[in-house]
Amino acid sequence: MTRKKLGQLEAEVLAVLAGAQGHLSTGELLDRLDGAPAYTTVNTVLFRLLDKKMVERSQRGRAFVYRLVVDESELVAERMFDHLRVASDPSSVLNQFVHGLSTSEEKALRALLNRREE
Repeated sequence: MTRKKLGQLEAEVLAVLAGAQGHLSTGELLDRLDGAPAYTTVNTVLFRLLDKKMVERSQRGRAFVYRLVVDESELVAERMFDHLRVASDPSSVLNQFVHGLSTSEEKALRALLNRREE
């Protein structure tokens, strides 16, 4: 199954759900999102994510609540690969990426690359 490209708000909703301990309602999501999107807009995003089978929905009282059912790291890595594939100079993109890493992120990346070489 090929996934559609994620919009910015979809990515933000996924990130909030990934960091949540359990299910969140639309209202709880709104409280955690930047930019104060409309309630109906967030609901539309949730319906799209539900249709893509990225979230599951259940009922808590009279409200629907949502939970992430895919691995966030896979989704983010997929988006990174998509950007590299369309870049005219992927090495330059990787160079910019590496130079933007914090010290701890760089150490984590080095450890992963060293493990891969072994």
